[in-house]
Amino acid sequence: MPLQLVWFKRDLRWVDHQPLIQALERGPVLPLYIVEPEYWRQPDASGRQWAFCREALIDLREGLAALGQPLVVRCGGAVEVLERARLQLGVEAVWSHEETGNDWTYARDRRVAAWAKEQGIPWHEIPQFGVTRRMRSRRGWAQRWEARMGESLTPSPISLTPLSAVSPGDLPDATALALPADPCPHRQAGGRQQGLRELEDFIQHRVQRYCSSISSPNRAFTGCSRLSAYLTWGCLSMREVLQCSREVSGRGASSFGSRLHWHCHFIQKLEDQPTIEWQDFHPFMRGIRPSDPERLAAWAEGRTGVPFVDACMRALRAHGWINFRMRAMLMSFASYNLWLPWRESGLHLARQFVDYEPGIHWSQCQMQSGSTSINTIRIYNPIKQGLDHDPDGVFIRRWCPELADVPAVHLHEPWGLGGSMPPPIVDCAQSAREAKDRIFAIRRSAGFDRHADAIQRRHGSRRAGLPSTSRRRSRRQVDDPNAQQLALEL
Repeated sequence: MPLQLVWFKRDLRWVDHQPLIQALERGPVLPLYIVEPEYWRQPDASGRQWAFCREALIDLREGLAALGQPLVVRCGGAVEVLERARLQLGVEAVWSHEETGNDWTYARDRRVAAWAKEQGIPWHEIPQFGVTRRMRSRRGWAQRWEARMGESLTPSPISLTPLSAVSPGDLPDATALALPADPCPHRQAGGRQQGLRELEDFIQHRVQRYCSSISSPNRAFTGCSRLSAYLTWGCLSMREVLQCSREVSGRGASSFGSRLHWHCHFIQKLEDQPTIEWQDFHPFMRGIRPSDPERLAAWAEGRTGVPFVDACMRALRAHGWINFRMRAMLMSFASYNLWLPWRESGLHLARQFVDYEPGIHWSQCQMQSGSTSINTIRIYNPIKQGLDHDPDGVFIRRWCPELADVPAVHLHEPWGLGGSMPPPIVDCAQSAREAKDRIFAIRRSAGFDRHADAIQRRHGSRRAGLPSTSRRRSRRQVDDPNAQQLALEL
C-alpha cells in the first residue's frame, strides 16, 4: 500500500495527533522526525532546548515502537530528507501539524511546500491548537478557539505497521550539532510520560494554590503547572490539558484555563504577522534603542548590581524556566532601565527558556518594551518587585550568595551600605523616569494613534463568546492586564 509520511515537528506525542490517525486510515505510516542542524544554529536556539527535545524524541520513539514502528530520525535539511524518502520508499503523502515557529521554520516550510507541489505529493497540514492560519479578521476567533478545544481527543493508534527495511537512525547529541555547552542543572526532563506526571500532579495537588503562586519566585517553581515546556514541544496537546483542567472546579483551574486561551491569542499574532519577530509593531518605535554590549552582558550574566534582577536571571539560567512576572520584570529592566533593543535582550531570553514559544515570546518582548502601542506601559520597579515578592530575601540569598552577610534591611538595595558594595549599573528610579519620558513623547507624536488603531484592529483581543470580565478596559489597555502573566508561567 502507498506509504504515508507523518512529519513530527513540535508535536512529540502519539495521543491527540490527528495527522497520525488520518494518515493511518490511508496506509502504512513512516513516522519521521528531522533533526535540522541549521535550525539549531539559529540565534534563538540553545543546548538546553535540544536536551529537552532529545529526551522527548526518545520517549516518542519508545511509545511508537510499542505500537509496532519506532520513530525514524534523520539529520539534514527537510527538503533533502523528504526527497530521499520519496526516492527510496515511494511516499504518497506527507502529514503534519501546522507550525507557528520562528522565521527560519516559516521559510523552511515554504521550501517544503514548493518541493511537495513540484513532486505532486499532497502535504496535509492540520491545526494543532487554537491558532487559525490565513485568518482575515480576528472577529469570532474566541468562539472558534472554544469549538476546537472542545473537540474529542484523537485516540492513540491501536498499532503501526512495522517498516523492517527502514533503520530508526541515531539521535545526535549537542556536540554533534555543534551546540555550545549550556549547563542547566535544574531543567525539567522532556517527554510525554514526564508531562503526564506533571499534569496529574498539578491537577491533583497544586491547582488550588495556583493563583497564589504565580507571582512569587519562591512558590512558582512548585506552585505553577510547569506544563509550558510540554506544550511548547507538543508532548501534551493543548486540548487534553484544557479539558483535564476543566474537570476541576475552583478559581485556580479557571485562571489556568484562561491562560491557555491567551497562549493561543499571542501565537496568533505571530501567525498573522511574522515580522514581529524582529520588527516593532509600531513604526514610530523602530530604532529608538542603541546596542550596548556591556550592559547586555551584565544583564544576561546576572551582574547588574540590582539583587532581585540578578537573582531572577541566575535562577532562569539554572532552571530554564521562571514565572512570568519575573520574565516581564527582566524584559522591562532591559528595555527601560538599560534602554536595550528588545530583539537583543529577547534573543538571550529565548535561549534561556526551555519552553521558548516564538509566538508568545516576541509578542511579549514587544509588549514589555512598549513597542506594541496598544498596551499600557508597564515599567517594573525591580526593587519594589523584590520587596513585594521576596520580602525576606530568601530568593535573593539563594541565588546571590555574595549578599549572604548583608542585613535584611539593606538586602534589596545593598549599595546603601557603602563600603565594598558597588552601586548598580544604572540608577533604577532615574533610568525609569527617563525611559517613561521618551516613550510618552513618542506616543504624543502626530500620527501615532493612527498606526496604533490599525494595530488594534489587526491584533487586539476579541473576547466575544468567552465569559465576560467585570472591569472595562481603556483603548490603550486592550489585552487583559492579568493575562500579561500568562502562558509561559504555566
